Amino acid sequence: MDFASGITRAPLPYTASRGEDMVALYPDASEDFAALVRGTGGCSPYLASLLEKEADWLRDLPHRDPEAMKDEVLQGIKYLQGGDLKPGLRQAKRRLAALTALADLGGVWSLEQVTGALTELADRALQRGLTHLIEAEIAKGKLPGLTEDDIADAGGMCILAMGKMGAGELNYSSDIDLICLFDETRFNSDDYSTARAAFVRVTRALMALMSTVTEDGYVFRTDLRLRPDASVTPVCIAMEAAERYYESVGRTWERAAFIKARPCAGDIAAGAAFLDRLTPFVWRRHLDFAAIQDAHDMRLRIRDHKALSDQITLEGHDMKLGPGGIREIEFFTQTRQLIAGGRDTGLRQRETMPGLYALANADWIPADLAQGLSTQYRAHREVEHRLQMLNDAQTHTLPTSADGFDRLARFSGMADTARYRADLLARLHDVAEKTEAFFEGDSPGRNNATGETDTYLSKWRQLPALRSPRAVQIFSRVFPSILSQLKGAARPEEAIAEFEQFLSGLPAGVQLFSLFEANPKLTQLIADICATAPALAAYLSRNAGVLDAVIGGGFFAAWPGRAALTDDLTGQLAQAGDYEAQLDTARRWQKEWHFRIGVHHLRGLTKAAEAGTQYSDLARAVLAALLPVVLAEFARKHGAAPGRGMAVLAMGSLGAGRLTAQSDLDLIVIYDADGVETSVGPKPLAARAYYARATQALITALTAATAEGKLYDVDMRLRPSGQAGPVATSLGSFRTYQMEEAWIWEHLALTRGQAVAGDAALRQDIETVRHDVLGAPHDKHRIVKEMQDMRQRLADAGRDGAPWDWKLGPGGAQDIDLLVQALALVHGGLSRDVFTQISDVAEAHLLSQDDAAVLTEARALFAALAQAMALLVREARAIETLGRGAQMMILRETGQTSVEDLTNHADECRKNARKLIETTLAALS
Repeated sequence: MDFASGITRAPLPYTASRGEDMVALYPDASEDFAALVRGTGGCSPYLASLLEKEADWLRDLPHRDPEAMKDEVLQGIKYLQGGDLKPGLRQAKRRLAALTALADLGGVWSLEQVTGALTELADRALQRGLTHLIEAEIAKGKLPGLTEDDIADAGGMCILAMGKMGAGELNYSSDIDLICLFDETRFNSDDYSTARAAFVRVTRALMALMSTVTEDGYVFRTDLRLRPDASVTPVCIAMEAAERYYESVGRTWERAAFIKARPCAGDIAAGAAFLDRLTPFVWRRHLDFAAIQDAHDMRLRIRDHKALSDQITLEGHDMKLGPGGIREIEFFTQTRQLIAGGRDTGLRQRETMPGLYALANADWIPADLAQGLSTQYRAHREVEHRLQMLNDAQTHTLPTSADGFDRLARFSGMADTARYRADLLARLHDVAEKTEAFFEGDSPGRNNATGETDTYLSKWRQLPALRSPRAVQIFSRVFPSILSQLKGAARPEEAIAEFEQFLSGLPAGVQLFSLFEANPKLTQLIADICATAPALAAYLSRNAGVLDAVIGGGFFAAWPGRAALTDDLTGQLAQAGDYEAQLDTARRWQKEWHFRIGVHHLRGLTKAAEAGTQYSDLARAVLAALLPVVLAEFARKHGAAPGRGMAVLAMGSLGAGRLTAQSDLDLIVIYDADGVETSVGPKPLAARAYYARATQALITALTAATAEGKLYDVDMRLRPSGQAGPVATSLGSFRTYQMEEAWIWEHLALTRGQAVAGDAALRQDIETVRHDVLGAPHDKHRIVKEMQDMRQRLADAGRDGAPWDWKLGPGGAQDIDLLVQALALVHGGLSRDVFTQISDVAEAHLLSQDDAAVLTEARALFAALAQAMALLVREARAIETLGRGAQMMILRETGQTSVEDLTNHADECRKNARKLIETTLAALS
């Protein structure tokens, strides 16, 4: 095997003698290996002692695979018994330390192999020591109810590896950071105290076994201070107690620590389950930019505690904790992981370099930044290992003397100490520059809390979002930038007033203000929304988490379509856990996409018609993905659905594919028990009751308001017999009702019907019923009479609408829709969309092409106004009363140059449509 000999190219005079002594122990070594031994022994007194003690074992190294020799050492640990355990573990450590040093210095092993070998040694040593001690406790009856069968998994005790050990990145002379837990569910309540005392004894004995220095050395120094509330808790605690601690008082630094946590010894399955339960603590649902400030504060506290200077001077510099050091790269990586890992599970990497590359792959950091920091991290870790190999010291401090740097340079394979120092200094500065920019930030005005900001703060100080000092501190940094953008609005006073309304709707501010601070582009979006769309601003204040989607990637990508949305939500629901978690997942997911549609519409990236299609795609995807989840949960209690199951028939705007930002869902639920009378399950139900209650469960899932809000309001009044009918209708009853009993207005409504969720075959059968109903002959005189009566009833009920309400009243959107649906029914057409229906009835010569153009122009204008109004304000009102930003958006959408022009054009369209409708009805009478 070829070993490099770089460390011997320029030997130091005072080390040459010791190096030659080492070579004498290896008389048959090749020239390269002898050179490696000479340089190693000459530079490091500690390694010289290892080479001497293990010379017989190491002589085979040039002729054997180092990996095989490593495996031999690790396998031997498994068979250590009783009195051989303490010296045996120390010999294993000595051998692996020598092997690792030579493989590292000789260039045979990569950094990952070096750190991996050291980590695996720690895992094996802990596992053997733990099972040995647990076996003794069981034999003495100190672990009630446990037998020899419980030794292999340590009777429910688990050791979590933290820090570098958890990540598989142990350095050469590392402490091992551990948390010791036990599974209290393995014991009854009467035995709990006895078991806990036994596990505490085992933990103490195991730590002594690892860290006590004997004539054979030690295995690993151990550190248990990462456990919950370490100053007052025992060294081994129950998993349930640890969970309660993290859920109630866990801090950001503990969340960061658990990024690297893994079960390494004992009951691995129980440890993995514990970490799974801790997922909500470590990985927040929303983007967690407040973690940046926490991590920055932590860095500063460490520097203050260690009395570390912000300046980089090589002499005595701490390669781990100092500026530009290893911890800076780790903090940078872990903080970014904490920010986004709750949304993107691919970022949950324990190892530092894979974590950086995962962040780059997800576009959270530039690829060249990830590559640069990874390169520097690898180089820093090499320096760390060389420092620790010199004397087996847990040190990260660079030498303070010229001789010390000469030795370190030679040990790192460089004869030119000046160049070595220059390269090292450049790497430290490079890391400091890259990471400091992230923690300090560069958003405009972040350190310029002006007097004007203070004025607004005093005015808004009692708002919930600004009640905490930390929220005020962050807001003071970000508000000057927001204020400058609000002042750039068409009417600044309106924009600032709307921003105040936005703030007043926020339940808290730290997370959102931190998000603004880390992503200055979001402040422009907030300013745009507040200056233009009060309704969207109100929506955002209640659902600030949707801003995660803006920076989470893909926010401005092309619309994916209904099928892709359904697949995406279905996949997320499958990973969400229990039923409530699935419902909350659906709510968060829907809100992000809903917000995305609104922002695209607001900024002119989509037109009104496209927005209507997208809102409809979204609602249909929610129904299609959520219905199986609701039915699965219902089946858990009452058995599988009898027969073929149920389907959802979308009516109204949803069926036509024309929802707005504030639309509710008109739904009919249809089922087919297919002759099956009852379900089979823990609480069986008759088919009719089963589907009625399952429908109620679906409605609850859609409409119930939780901390995550609600999905949609639902209107089921279009079902057969309206509010007097059952909430779920059988397929046979639906067919009979539509063919024999339904009113004309119900057939008009059916022109928009579309089955959007549920069993595919059942949906096709529903569509067949729709075809049969609409395709059957209809008495046009009866249809016209019914429509005239309907128009009169609307007028009598005062539903003519205000002058600016282009939905209601003669010639309005509703009036146009009724005429077109009536003509479609006369024609027997199957189209759902009003514009397609207009085209169809014109081709059937029920309208002239000129008349069709009149209706199309008016309906398109009213649709654009409806979409814009639903996005901009909570309730429709006269355009003249809107803010300037909202007016400009509406004018852009309608192609008009002024509010007066738009009003005149809309009035003309209404007038023309009314005249045409009345003329057409008269002609058909």
